[in-house]
Amino acid sequence: MKITMVGTGYVGLVTGTCFAQMGNTVTCVDVDSQKIDGLKKGKLPIYEPGLEAMVIENFRLETLKFTTSLKEALAASEVCFIAVGTPMGEDGSADLQYVLQVAREIGQWMTRPLVVVDKSTVPVGTAEKVRRTIAEQLAGRGIALDFWVVSNPEFLKEGAAIDDFMKPDRVVVGADDPRPLAIMRELYKPFTFSHDRFVEMDVKSAEMTKYAANAMLATKISFMNEIANICERVGADVNKVRVGIGSDSRIGYSFIYPGCGYGGSCFPKDVRALEKTAKDFGYTPRLLTAVEAINFDQKRVLGHKIERRFGAALEGKTFAVWGLAFKPETDDLREASALTLIHELLDRGALVRAYDPKAMDEARKHHFANEPRISFCASKYEAVQGADALILVTEWKEFRSPDFGEIAKNLKTKVVFDGRNQYSRELLRELGFEYYAIGVGQ
Repeated sequence: MKITMVGTGYVGLVTGTCFAQMGNTVTCVDVDSQKIDGLKKGKLPIYEPGLEAMVIENFRLETLKFTTSLKEALAASEVCFIAVGTPMGEDGSADLQYVLQVAREIGQWMTRPLVVVDKSTVPVGTAEKVRRTIAEQLAGRGIALDFWVVSNPEFLKEGAAIDDFMKPDRVVVGADDPRPLAIMRELYKPFTFSHDRFVEMDVKSAEMTKYAANAMLATKISFMNEIANICERVGADVNKVRVGIGSDSRIGYSFIYPGCGYGGSCFPKDVRALEKTAKDFGYTPRLLTAVEAINFDQKRVLGHKIERRFGAALEGKTFAVWGLAFKPETDDLREASALTLIHELLDRGALVRAYDPKAMDEARKHHFANEPRISFCASKYEAVQGADALILVTEWKEFRSPDFGEIAKNLKTKVVFDGRNQYSRELLRELGFEYYAIGVGQ
């Protein structure tokens, strides 16, 4: 099929590249000419394992193209995906200005029947707004063309997005007409061939499914963090509790790891947007409110532990921070727990020596530009040199089994704050470290 993908951010670029990998001809459109020029040269705006090689290869094969002209892309397309950002507004709602702007331009430039796919995470009712916006533009042009708006929410995990797309747990498509549904089923057939994972539903249910899925996962994280905080106070070990409850098949082990809060582009925004939607329709979502409140507090748990150990004033203290991205295998810093912690440390007078395998350029350019109190180090061991304590925030694989002898030689004081419960309390104490973790009595 010939496909237009509007938006070359995380969702658009991964989705477009994976469709191209299966032999479709995909034209990715973005208003950012610098980004488009970079993509043509094989320079990606995001880090995702395996994506760069796929983009370069499919661009070489001309199954993946990049342009700033939506008119050019739509000329031969059968399907147009809208995969632009829906940033959170001040009231917590999803800002649809970019989605509706694309819809207006589709209505201005389309010249043939078209399936328009909402791939962006959008509130219930957005497909109807998109349909109405396109129809208004067509009416203004005085032409009549068949088009259908469907919802196809994405369920990609950053760091494993290609595998998620190529081998999906499910493909959810919401449509109110059998014609676009048949086209979408054919488009996704190579990805669902071995198992029938194509889930059909109405548009509003599909829009709701994305929010419900992310809210459920965020709820599991906040629930486990609440249990961790209780464990810490009563003297229990949350790591053992996790194993005890995770062995129950009704609960499972996924998303029940305690830590210093969730972040990223999805969970925080989607929980707040769903909360706002519920309130707009006269319902008070008490559980969602609690999930968000717990996560807000959890991002400050490490700061509280540091204050109890070193005091509120941290002038003259230096902290090594391992991990900046909100999770491993990405350079995404949106809503990252490390940002909350570092700003707190700086505000209290401390110096920070940070290291992350992939996210330091993003942090340096967009979050800590011209900030002399933070140093970005070339390695994890360089970061601990002269520091008063080590703080683990993001659980990258290279942090799992470090040389604690090397760390001990370089730290001023042998203190470790473990925000992801990666290390053995018994081992570190045996080596003479003070060890502070989440949900484990000290």
